[in-house]
Amino acid sequence: MKSNNEVATSPGNSLPRGAWLVVMFLFFVGALNYIDRNMLTTMRFSIIDSIPMSDAQFGMLTSVFLWVYGLMSPLAGYMADKFKRSHIIIFSLLVWSVVTWMTGHATTFNQLLLSRALMGISEAFYIPAALALITDYHKGPTQSLATGINLAGVILGSSLGFIGGWIAEKHTWNLAFNSLGIIGIVYAVVLSLFLKDAPKDDISPVPNSGVEENEYKISFINAIKNLFNQPAYIYLLIFWSLLGLVNWMIIAWLPTYYKETFNLSQSMAGVYATAYFWPASIVGLLAGGYLSDRWSKRNPLARVVVPIIGLMFAAPTILSGSLTNVLGITVAAFAVYALTSKFTDSNMMPMLCLIVDYRYRATGYGILNMLSTIVGGLGVYIAGAMRDAQIELSLVYQASVIALIACLGILFLVLKTAKKRELY
Repeated sequence: MKSNNEVATSPGNSLPRGAWLVVMFLFFVGALNYIDRNMLTTMRFSIIDSIPMSDAQFGMLTSVFLWVYGLMSPLAGYMADKFKRSHIIIFSLLVWSVVTWMTGHATTFNQLLLSRALMGISEAFYIPAALALITDYHKGPTQSLATGINLAGVILGSSLGFIGGWIAEKHTWNLAFNSLGIIGIVYAVVLSLFLKDAPKDDISPVPNSGVEENEYKISFINAIKNLFNQPAYIYLLIFWSLLGLVNWMIIAWLPTYYKETFNLSQSMAGVYATAYFWPASIVGLLAGGYLSDRWSKRNPLARVVVPIIGLMFAAPTILSGSLTNVLGITVAAFAVYALTSKFTDSNMMPMLCLIVDYRYRATGYGILNMLSTIVGGLGVYIAGAMRDAQIELSLVYQASVIALIACLGILFLVLKTAKKRELY
């Protein structure tokens, strides 16, 4: 049985049948996932006009989603390791689409709150299963690009969240949820006919793990022990949490930063904060995946080196962007950050494939996802608290550079640990 890296470097290595079709299917699932979760924030006035609530209550609708989503992620990852990943994906899409449709029929705040909690549960099962399925199909020099394409669908869905607000303004907010819910249900039926797990013979354990195909049964306790016995996994856990804190802190407050620093209107600040940021992020996902895949043909540790290079550009650009009062320089700096910071996203699951046993890839990513979401939410709050203490956002962003430098140091530890395992 070949190791992951032997497969990655074998000449003439061919992909399982339908490998790129799986990526295409999941691209659209990821887009639907993020449209459904994000569009609520774009129709605030329409919803409050229909269901009176305080700003705190409206904020709670997003908070409860994030809390439930984060807490459910480890279990969701484990379920994707225990059962067929394709079934988990289809079931997740079906359930959250039904919940999306039900949201459109809510008439009270409590019903909306319940629907957001249910959406958090159902959507948590998607990302770990999807990324694990993609890496099952793409084990060699297409792994990072395939992952990046899938996550590009997620970014596209985030940028299309405005569709909900547009439909709510032109018609009703209920129509937006009802329509997208039905679209998701239909797509889940289509996926049930075509989406399959990768052939078992094409999946192999992590190199040097000493694990044979039937050596032990999958269990959650064994998964936790297996993952946390790997120093490199613990490093990645800290790394992904810190990066999540920085990313959420920057993205959530960027419109406010532009408005206050350059005296822009609310609408123009929103344009400067998003019009280039999401397209640059998509380019970064694809570029980071492509570069890593090309380099990994000679050195599989490129999955770690490419994110290091990305952060080496991201950290100084955030610093320069927050030190200047020239709008063009700030826009260029944050565009570079959006691009190069995404080198990590397209390589995170491939990095896990280098480190953890293949049976626990989804569980490992689920735990990463949980901490990143929780710490990211904390980062948004910390930035707000610092503003309440009369600390300017430019100083908040400059402080975030320290966290990015720490992330770089942690990745070097991952690289050092991976070299000791003689993965190449």
